[in-house]
Amino acid sequence: MGEGHTKKYFKYAIGEIVLVVIGILIALSINNWNQNRKSQAFESDMLSQIHTNLEIDKLNLSQFARNGRNAIQSSKKILATEITKVSSDSLKFWLGDIVQFDRFQPLTNAYEVLKSKGLDEVSNKELRLLLGSYYEGKSMHIKKSMEDIERTFNVDWLPMLKKHIVEMKFQEYLVLDNFQLFNERGENRNLLIINIDNYGGMVDHIEQGIVLIDRIQTIINSELNLNE
Repeated sequence: MGEGHTKKYFKYAIGEIVLVVIGILIALSINNWNQNRKSQAFESDMLSQIHTNLEIDKLNLSQFARNGRNAIQSSKKILATEITKVSSDSLKFWLGDIVQFDRFQPLTNAYEVLKSKGLDEVSNKELRLLLGSYYEGKSMHIKKSMEDIERTFNVDWLPMLKKHIVEMKFQEYLVLDNFQLFNERGENRNLLIINIDNYGGMVDHIEQGIVLIDRIQTIINSELNLNE
């Protein structure tokens, strides 16, 4: 083989190698682009579902907070009032606010799917931290504080109801056979004082949770707009 032919052969071989490398790089680039698109689509879908779940949580929590505030105000009214036959009509509604409980189960299905694949799928670091703070922290504190209210109902209020209840519509009114049960210092009035503290703690946790939800939703909205 002549020297000229050898040079042409090497140039041709090098050209083939370069083309193969370029082809591989293009294929890798396309594959990476497809993977990024899939990851971005998954992230957007999960964030959209989480946003919806949080909106439902927020609506429920807002109602629970209103119930808690009503219980606090009604407890204070009973403690500040000398209950008579006349005021006993108000007492049944005040007790309806107090002798009750709510249950909270945060909607975690979208978050659990996201967590199973890895929270690193969320590109915004602050959002990752806030999601963990809500689902692994604050929502659990809210749930626990509401379980404390239910425990008080079962342990403290239920024995009294078994002795004195006349009529009850849950979370609306409660009629007792002795409207003077809360006029004298003792266990019944102390229970109202404890209730004020328990409901106050619950409302504080809920309000903090709603603030956290609002922040998360604001960031999610921003991220979804960026991904459009």
